[in-house]
Amino acid sequence: MQKRLVTRYATQSAAAAEENQRRVEAVFDELAASAPDNVSYLVLRLADDSFLHVSFHNHGDDEVNPITSTAAFQHFQLDHAERRKGVVDQQTATLVGAYITVID
Repeated sequence: MQKRLVTRYATQSAAAAEENQRRVEAVFDELAASAPDNVSYLVLRLADDSFLHVSFHNHGDDEVNPITSTAAFQHFQLDHAERRKGVVDQQTATLVGAYITVID
């Protein structure tokens, strides 16, 4: 089952954005170590210190989500509301097309 989620939120301040970025980077470190083959994940920090998460999941509703099941993601979630300004906008998305190369 392919799921596509897009999540966007603003942060309270540049300092909150820095902390948020450190926690997101830890999630990527853990994913790199475990190398799940049923998820793709991209996070962008925008110029206004808001964040955009894009995830593609290929697992059933009764299966473990490789992103949210990491210890680093659990740490990312701690105090997230305090780092965030406003609400989280999360929507499912339909893939129209993709061209992917190695990016840094």
